[in-house]
Amino acid sequence: MAKWTAFPYDDVDYTYDLAALKKAWGALHAGDAEPWPTDKAVQQAWALFHAGEFQKAHEAGLKAGGAAGITVANKAQAIYANYLEKSEKTKLAMFEAVAGRAEALAAEEPGNANAHYWMAYALGRYSQGISVTKALAMGLGAKVKNALETTIQLAPKHADAHIALGAFHAEVIDKVGKLLGKTQGADAATGLKLYQQALKLNPGSAIAKIEYANGLVMLEGNKRMKEAEKLYADAAACEAADAMERLDVELAKAELEE
Repeated sequence: MAKWTAFPYDDVDYTYDLAALKKAWGALHAGDAEPWPTDKAVQQAWALFHAGEFQKAHEAGLKAGGAAGITVANKAQAIYANYLEKSEKTKLAMFEAVAGRAEALAAEEPGNANAHYWMAYALGRYSQGISVTKALAMGLGAKVKNALETTIQLAPKHADAHIALGAFHAEVIDKVGKLLGKTQGADAATGLKLYQQALKLNPGSAIAKIEYANGLVMLEGNKRMKEAEKLYADAAACEAADAMERLDVELAKAELEE
């Protein structure tokens, strides 16, 4: 396997030993509602993930195996691909790999919320990469929407699924308009409600603020720009508790500088 790009920030150490990880687990996983794993090998894979060792976390998760191991491997690869992979071709291949593993896991364990979520996340990012319009024509929109609705049904406090489903509604309407969007089940009011719910569930989340800001602009245009800018500023001011959150905060800062 080719070497992945290293996590680029070393001014803060996001290393957790297993006792500290267990203590911080609820806060670190307020977004994905992933339960604390009982397998020590999976716990160690998560410690690598939170420290920004995404490739090692991915490999350790796959090696640990089982549903919990696959989930950490999926998150590590999906987050890495989204934020740090420079090659568009590799990025798309990684999203396909995550979607494939997650879909197989969801078929095996239909009650596993994060199997459905990571399939939706990977397919959603893949769709953005190939163009949302093209993805909708391939039927990926319905697949993403159904998987996210299933995630929320199984885990009502899954803040990240609320964000992603809000983004589905916003992106579809932004790309094909309200009328055609309706045929895909996209609705502006529903999208905005989902973003708001995500922020209620995970108020300290930088990514929830970023995505809500993006959604406001996509759905409501310039009249919500001030609000969107405030959300970006709030996201940039968030205190990152791990490597993934740091990537979100840096994303918000970069957006403000543009």
